[in-house]
Amino acid sequence: MRFSTGEKKRAGAGPLWAAIALVASLAPMGVHAASPQSAMLPFVKLGPQATLSSATSPNFGLFTCQLVGLSPGATCYDPYQIRRAYHTDLLMDAGFDGKGKTIVIIDAFQSPNIVQQLNVYNAFYGLPSLNGLGSPADAALGAFTQVAPDGLTPFEPGDPDMTSWAEEISLDVLWAHAIAPGANITLVLSKSDADADILSATKYVVDHNLGDVISQSFGENESCMDPAVVAQQHQVFAEATQKNITLFASAGDSGSGQLACGNGSVLVQAVSLPASNPLVSAVGGTELHAALYCLAILGCDPATNPAPGTYQGEIVWNEFAAGFGATGGGFSVIYDEPSYQQGTIDGGKQLGAPDVSYSAAVSRGLLTYLDIPGIASGFYLFGGTSAGPPQWAAILAMTDQKAGKDLGFINTALYHIGQPQSHYSASLFDVTSGDNSFAGVPGFSAGPGWDPTTGLGSPTADQLSYYLIQFVSPGDGTAAIAGSKPHNNGNPPAPGHLTPQ
Repeated sequence: MRFSTGEKKRAGAGPLWAAIALVASLAPMGVHAASPQSAMLPFVKLGPQATLSSATSPNFGLFTCQLVGLSPGATCYDPYQIRRAYHTDLLMDAGFDGKGKTIVIIDAFQSPNIVQQLNVYNAFYGLPSLNGLGSPADAALGAFTQVAPDGLTPFEPGDPDMTSWAEEISLDVLWAHAIAPGANITLVLSKSDADADILSATKYVVDHNLGDVISQSFGENESCMDPAVVAQQHQVFAEATQKNITLFASAGDSGSGQLACGNGSVLVQAVSLPASNPLVSAVGGTELHAALYCLAILGCDPATNPAPGTYQGEIVWNEFAAGFGATGGGFSVIYDEPSYQQGTIDGGKQLGAPDVSYSAAVSRGLLTYLDIPGIASGFYLFGGTSAGPPQWAAILAMTDQKAGKDLGFINTALYHIGQPQSHYSASLFDVTSGDNSFAGVPGFSAGPGWDPTTGLGSPTADQLSYYLIQFVSPGDGTAAIAGSKPHNNGNPPAPGHLTPQ
């Protein structure tokens, strides 16, 4: 299902410029066909196109939506504001940018111009390039690679599913690189958004040890997935956990609701897979309030205003009234409460999601460059819980680099950090205001500590990194595997499809 994201400007189809290095044996190209649940469209939240201002920072351009005095409506954030807000700039200042680690981003179909988009984004913001983007190889740089293990489905301009996945890919790749610019990025493309195809791509990643941390910005009502596929997915995640691969997934963009099985227009209270799997760190969404750029030429006094990106607070992401989405969150009917949540979720017997959160509001969107056939090229405001997994993956890549090893499964350590107030307040921003009620589906309210809207909160990356290294234990993943097994929830009425969030 796709909820309105305001007026999305779509231009004529541009050239299919695809400078793609596919590292795989390409199977025969499939044809994207309608399925029984084809109405379940992706949850990607694309906002308005940003307007470039005449003002600039010392090193890059600024948009009107990020300037004090010029942003009466929606506001927006660039990589430097987000780095400051979540303290990843402090990790970078200490020399940790993800170098030597690989972030694997799993998505469906393709974004045919992703190489060009990366090049434009890097040039605009002065970010380091990546090997694989067409420039001469540089030993000091990370690498960008695309892999299509089951074949690359041709991009069809105008196809709403493919367009949304292309938007998803753009957000995932550009922002993972923006937060951890030294890390390798491997984009793994499933040939479609069908459960079996996504699972096949994920299994390929794990079997071939393609990376240190995996980002999954998609999901569906956990009850709608075939129980056999649920079991297979859990086995793949267990194998990843055994290999010390960290897994992230977004919690969803329709609040406490997910689409009813076999019905593309009805929401029911539910959580989504893969976020509800206990071996995955589920990422919910917030509305981040961070400082804009204060420029003297616009009548703003920088001496009396905080530096751009300074953290000013967060609330639960819920833009239902504005025609956008709201953070997923709730309780699983497939997985029991894992041991690491015991003592945190009072009286609970079911797994609660999400575990953590990240900026997701469209009205305070992330500046992302798009060049997708059918959409006017330019910078757009992006939101949705999709933003969280690739950026949490980037933080983990930096943390793994700092630790000198892959931390792997982190949920036990996260909830341990969430217990002593001194550790908690230093490592995570606790989000205590708002709820995720959505489209008539009753939701849950935020409060002190963990809650089923924003989990434990969003990262204070420098201190969180320190405590994760201190508290992650080699046996945590093994214990989580031993204590988790999906319930047989019955066969769904139609094949499920995973959708970007």
